[in-house]
Amino acid sequence: MSELLAKVVEQSGLPLIDVADLRAQDPGRRRAIGRRLRAACMDKGFFYIANHGVSERLIERAFSATEDFFALPEHDKRRIDKALSRCNRGYEPLRGQTLEPDAPPDVKEGFYIGNELCDDHPYVKAGKFNHGANQWPQNLPRFRPAMEAYFDAMRDLSLLLVKGLALSLELDENYFDSLCTDSMETLRLLHYPPQPANPLPNEKGCGAHTDFGALTLLAQDQAGGLQVYDAQHGWVHAPPIPGTFLVNLGDLTARWTNGMYRSTLHRVVNISGRERYSIPFFFSGNIDYVVNCLPTCASPENPPKHPPLTIEQHFIECFSRTYK
Repeated sequence: MSELLAKVVEQSGLPLIDVADLRAQDPGRRRAIGRRLRAACMDKGFFYIANHGVSERLIERAFSATEDFFALPEHDKRRIDKALSRCNRGYEPLRGQTLEPDAPPDVKEGFYIGNELCDDHPYVKAGKFNHGANQWPQNLPRFRPAMEAYFDAMRDLSLLLVKGLALSLELDENYFDSLCTDSMETLRLLHYPPQPANPLPNEKGCGAHTDFGALTLLAQDQAGGLQVYDAQHGWVHAPPIPGTFLVNLGDLTARWTNGMYRSTLHRVVNISGRERYSIPFFFSGNIDYVVNCLPTCASPENPPKHPPLTIEQHFIECFSRTYK
């Protein structure tokens, strides 16, 4: 069990950034936030954001609906199993994913929600990865409205942060507009039972991994359990801080920036003794967007490390690796 423990470090180990000025009229104030984001992204790629503009009531409704869903009988949840979806939407059973190679399956269950697209949408007709209609529980009338309102708010916040990331990279703040057109986002509801009293070797709520996409915005309850890998301290706790989201960069951003920005290992070990719920929102961008090394992140001394690829190609490979 000792290998699953983490250290408690000063909060400054994961910076807290007030992002209100990303909405400021003054370009200088927006660029100042960009500089703070740059420092955080070059360190661990994990940081808290405050004054994000998403109402606490909306977040509470999302958590309440999440708990309602996972409290359903197993046979009701299985009726909307993601195995029944063409686009990875719906219920993911306990131990349905293995994020850490050579570790036991994750002790968590989940629910996938994405952009709601009808069958005649061009991307759906073309069979684009992860594009289509959601599955919704039929006996929870509050569930869909709560999740759709939260999804829309988190998408708006993600688009704002993408502008901040452009500024952080000394690019025009609208540089990623084509990435954000018809972008792919995923809302994932997660339930972690308490860590088993006698776990299998290296068994945990969520295995050590980096996120697949560009940007993750996490709302977590008060149970704690999220751990982030730090080169100096080893595994450190990333506790919930009221009024904030925890943001981290994914592999796509690390690839774009030629490794200058970090996509950092993290995991979940729920030793709180109670149920843990979290709601990550993943922003990934337009599925056809080609990820090339950004112009401000390469030089003759530091040439691009990765060949170009589309976001769709990247996600197909990631999903095939963790859902064997």
